[in-house]
Amino acid sequence: MGMLSKITKLSKNKKFGYSPRFYDDKGEGSPYEIEHKFDKFRSTVGRNRGLKRKFNNVLDDVKRKGDRDLRKRMIIILVVLVLLFLFIIDFDLSIFIS
Repeated sequence: MGMLSKITKLSKNKKFGYSPRFYDDKGEGSPYEIEHKFDKFRSTVGRNRGLKRKFNNVLDDVKRKGDRDLRKRMIIILVVLVLLFLFIIDFDLSIFIS
């Protein structure tokens, strides 16, 4: 087994540490870290571990007051899409009218 281990032994990966030439780290973090534009305004993004904490954060976001016309717009859009779907499948709306 000692003789076979020399032949079948895999070599270790070579490590390469890249440091940019014109980058001075002054505590700002990595320049290659990608962060979304609105992450700093979201409460559900971050170090929230656990399903219960995430769920509670989502409920807190829902309870906050937002745009007053948002619900009206969403209902109008939903009604238009439902009517469009019913028109496409050729649904007979006369069953609702007596």
